Amino acid sequence: MTSTPQSVSKFDRYRALGLSTFAFTLCFAVWTIFSIIGIQIKDDFSLTDTQLGLLMATPILTGSISRLFLGIWTDRFGGRWVFGILMLTTAACVYLLTFANSYTMLLVGALGVGLAGGAFIVGVTYTASWFESKQQGTALGIFGAGNVGSAVTNFGAPFLLIALGWQGAAQVYATVLAIMGVAFIVLAKEDPLTQQRRAQPKMSFMEQMAPLAELRVWRFSLYYFFVFGAFVALALWLPHYLMEVYDLSIKEAGIIAALYTIPASLFRVLGGWMSDKYGARRVMYWTFIASAICTFMLSYPSTEYIVQGVHGEIRFQFEITLAAFVVLTFVLGFFMSLGKAAVFKHIPVYYPKSVGAVGGVVGMIGGLGGFLLPLTFGMLNDVIGVWQSVFMLLFAITVISLLWMHFAIRQAERIELRGDVEQTDLPELSTPDHHVLDDWRPEDETFWAEKGKKIATRNLWISIPNLFLAFAVWTIWSILVVKMPQLGFGYSSNELFWLAALPALSGATLRIFYSFMVPIFGGRRWTAISTASLLIPCIWIGFAIQNPDTPYIIMLILALLCGFGGGNFSSSMANISFFYPQKEKGAALGMNAGLGNLGVSGMQLLAPLVIAASVFGPFGGDPLTVQAGAQQGTEIWLQNAAFLWVPFIAIAAIAAWFGMNDISSAKASFSDQAVIFKRSHNWIMSILYLGTFGSFIGFAAGFPLLSGMLFPAVDPTKYAFLGPLVGALARPVGGVLSDKLGGARVTFWNFLLMIAGVLGVIYFLPLGDSTGNFAGFFVAFLVLFIATGIGNGSTFRMVPVIFLNQRKRVHGDTDVAIKEGNKESAAVIGFISAFAAYGGFFIPKSYGTSIALTGGVSGALYAFIGFYAVCTLMTWWFYSRRGAANPC
Repeated sequence: MTSTPQSVSKFDRYRALGLSTFAFTLCFAVWTIFSIIGIQIKDDFSLTDTQLGLLMATPILTGSISRLFLGIWTDRFGGRWVFGILMLTTAACVYLLTFANSYTMLLVGALGVGLAGGAFIVGVTYTASWFESKQQGTALGIFGAGNVGSAVTNFGAPFLLIALGWQGAAQVYATVLAIMGVAFIVLAKEDPLTQQRRAQPKMSFMEQMAPLAELRVWRFSLYYFFVFGAFVALALWLPHYLMEVYDLSIKEAGIIAALYTIPASLFRVLGGWMSDKYGARRVMYWTFIASAICTFMLSYPSTEYIVQGVHGEIRFQFEITLAAFVVLTFVLGFFMSLGKAAVFKHIPVYYPKSVGAVGGVVGMIGGLGGFLLPLTFGMLNDVIGVWQSVFMLLFAITVISLLWMHFAIRQAERIELRGDVEQTDLPELSTPDHHVLDDWRPEDETFWAEKGKKIATRNLWISIPNLFLAFAVWTIWSILVVKMPQLGFGYSSNELFWLAALPALSGATLRIFYSFMVPIFGGRRWTAISTASLLIPCIWIGFAIQNPDTPYIIMLILALLCGFGGGNFSSSMANISFFYPQKEKGAALGMNAGLGNLGVSGMQLLAPLVIAASVFGPFGGDPLTVQAGAQQGTEIWLQNAAFLWVPFIAIAAIAAWFGMNDISSAKASFSDQAVIFKRSHNWIMSILYLGTFGSFIGFAAGFPLLSGMLFPAVDPTKYAFLGPLVGALARPVGGVLSDKLGGARVTFWNFLLMIAGVLGVIYFLPLGDSTGNFAGFFVAFLVLFIATGIGNGSTFRMVPVIFLNQRKRVHGDTDVAIKEGNKESAAVIGFISAFAAYGGFFIPKSYGTSIALTGGVSGALYAFIGFYAVCTLMTWWFYSRRGAANPC
């Protein structure tokens, strides 16, 4: 007989709840262990505050990210074994941490300790399976009260630290957790859904991840970012805040902080019960309204007012006293605890078969809030100079969440009432019928001439500025790293190269995912959302860059976030490819990419101009002063390089939302598109596009810094924009030439031109006593940029021809072949864009590696020549020679 939550005994049900809650409490205690033992570790290893902050944050980060795959594994294998093995693995990592003899080894150990934070989603999935829907809120509330493990550490670990030292304290924690891991495997039972799970066919990874395409999941994630992420962040931040604002001792601050953390954990039980009785939606309303009131009052700084009265000045002061602060934070923590339970009440109700996957994503986003928010708090203090800026930020997050939730719920109710169907997507992000193209036949010449071309052109000209802005944000660090050393940022050359290279690394990785998003979500929606996401790095950089003491870790995070701009390219190109017939794809894709690539030169042209003046007045912040060199004493508003793009990003996202279209026939699941990984030409074209676009973005990212290092007398920011400019303008030329002459022929000769360009760069390098020739060096690089632009256009023209011909060999010259060819070529265009973008990381890093190993960049350049020679041979053999199997 198959077990169900209804058929299990009450004893088994509550035994599972008790075991999982106790296990999670211990895991949460381990997860926060660095808040105590970090004090002694800092002294033993002579760590700076920044290093200690990173050490404390690392477990929060890994614990958050691990929730995604741990949730999926729990869905697949059950909670008993996953929970037990997770505790044993974490215990081993905590024990091995005690053998660390360097800061690097401490960070590696912290990665393992962070697995303890992943226990949350394992326990949620396991616990939810034992209870019926009407009881799940209370059960998960009781389980979630295991957050009190942080208080266990705060109260108990100091005694262990004093008696045994940090190594001994960690070993005690490891031993207790290992015992609990074994006990859980022995005492816990398989959950009631285990037999069903084994009887049913195994769900594929993509089937488990399918609910994540529903934007409602991401709305839940935003809620949890506040109720859990902000809870963790405040738990870490409050002692410091209380000591600085109210002049308390560390003991007094710790006690008051506990008055926030303990109720914020224990009242989660009440939140679960209330969610069962009154509904999770209503509890979320109470949470956000109360939190908005509390954070608004807490965000008001101590202020002295002077009123010009009839008989002279009238002075009075407003401030939040310590007593009022304690009451407000207690209330805030109380409602946050209710909200944490309410969020996870939604998940097993809406996604009973994917609790692990959905809960993993929601938990991951919440945990990332606990990692990112403390870093942001410190940055806001440095830039704004007001301690209450912490609560100003939380007030903004709360109000946005409340308004979004209310609007989404009202829209969903109207749609459900009208159509008598459940609304699973975010209705405010759904595509109105007049934006959907159900009849789209670009290969039909009559349809194209009468209707199609006009629509395609409109979508293209809205797409171009969105892509322009994406490239501008993606390459912003190529300008920032050149100016930062002059302004007092004490970063080494290697650290600067990392900042220049990381956006390309994250952008390339995001492209892998973005390349499949358009057929899943629709081009209109995805273009608007992905463009709007660029506001996050721009606004954050604008504040962080105003202070030379901003921790390097924050700069690294911001560099990674700029990868949002890099990811947009693959989805933009895939989207535009659906709109045009084969004979015009080369020119259209060339226009989209070529004019979009101008964002690189736009950034490198405009940024040096806007940073020289107070463009935004008092709203733009204070300038930094050049500390050395010919421009010593000059004021520079470096933040303007980021703030410049904010209004344009908002306008472009709105234009995409209201002006673009979705093509219904372009809809496809990930599995439909994943067939490209079986196509050999996908991988061949990935290598060729790495040679063209990878070179373009890599040269653009590294040229300013490389020029400044090789030719110190030259200011590279005055000339850097010209390379990406000519490369971007050459891209449409490559597309047009390929439409007329064939993409393979143009690509073949283009790689030979690139080899000649690299030889020219080598010839003009400084060597020995020679100072080199910057003019020749610069012209040779311009030749390279032009060649990369032409190659970008020609390779993108090759892809749709190759894959349409492949499908025609299978289905003949039919509509099926055209439809499959379009879908595959769109997916390939997105994927090879992702693959090639890694060139933006490896080229700048290869410069640094070559300089470190040989003292010059010649080694890297000769490696480029070898790679371009391989690309030339591949193009000739597979596509351009007489008798090639796939001429294009």
